[in-house]
Amino acid sequence: MTRYSTSSAARLSNDELMAEMKRLARCERDATGQLVAHLAEVDARRLYLGAGFSSLFVYCTTALRLSEAEAYNRIEAARAGHRFPVIFDRLLDGSVNLTTIRLLARHLTHENHEEMLAAASGRSRREVEELLAQRFPRPPVPPSVRKLPEAASAVAHLPPLVGLAAGEPPTLEVRSSPATAPPPSRRAVVAPLAPDQYKITFTARAETRRKLRLAQDLLRHQVPDGDPAEIFDRALSALLEDLARKKLGACNRPRPSRGTAPGSRHIPAELKRAVWLRDGGRCAFVAKNGRRCGERGFLEFHHIDPYAAGGGATAGNIALRCRPHNGHEADLYFGPREIIGSGESGAVRSPASGP
Repeated sequence: MTRYSTSSAARLSNDELMAEMKRLARCERDATGQLVAHLAEVDARRLYLGAGFSSLFVYCTTALRLSEAEAYNRIEAARAGHRFPVIFDRLLDGSVNLTTIRLLARHLTHENHEEMLAAASGRSRREVEELLAQRFPRPPVPPSVRKLPEAASAVAHLPPLVGLAAGEPPTLEVRSSPATAPPPSRRAVVAPLAPDQYKITFTARAETRRKLRLAQDLLRHQVPDGDPAEIFDRALSALLEDLARKKLGACNRPRPSRGTAPGSRHIPAELKRAVWLRDGGRCAFVAKNGRRCGERGFLEFHHIDPYAAGGGATAGNIALRCRPHNGHEADLYFGPREIIGSGESGAVRSPASGP
């Protein structure tokens, strides 16, 4: 058995390490494509039965030691590829991945599979979901607010998956098991249903529910049916206006900026607004290969020429950066930061910050 360690990777230069990562990803993609193609043939011959397994899913999770999610994705792709062999080529060249195939599988036909695969090529999961919502719109879901149980009363057991042989969505067998049931999932869901329509579900506190009911009562003359979607849209609009005032100094009648005093680190609100609009509210870091980060979260106003090195608050010297890239550019300019102390609570000090 081959043993792996980080010692060989540690000897590589930065460029060599990144090149090796791409090579390994290609190898993994090739291995996954080959595995899926072979699974399709094992499934077609039903060889798992002779090997003592009741289903292909049990064979994958037991004999191949795949996780339940890994087995499900690969079986979906294998059966879709058996119907449309071009899928195997797309997996091998990396234009689509297993998640994309799983999302597309139930919608593919002999008439549309080539066009659908081309449209989904190179897209993220969210983009593929948007594509499917446009091509195969679903009806809106009715508003629903319900209290979750104190403890889950059922556990879903994956094997066996029913309906996979016919290309249908799988059915989960649910059995009651109060003693070992996990707490309800709090993972929020944002799923496109049709063009310009989304299903949004999340778990809220009792206080949030109280606020929603109070807002419904106060808005009854404007929103007679108390539609939560309309109320949340209004609440988010008000929140965004408040955040824009606090973070960007946005207002209906902005006062002329008095500029920045020499040596001051202050960034005027007028400059913040201009930079935010110029950079599109996204991180403007561009790598050597020309790729822009584009992250929208944890954004900071970054001095291209650092303030500690005399850089001023001007439109040409201020740009949006996400927090990781802001720190990365500081490391590039001043050198790697020193970790003071040990553990996650250790402080970070830049060489430029002094003792």
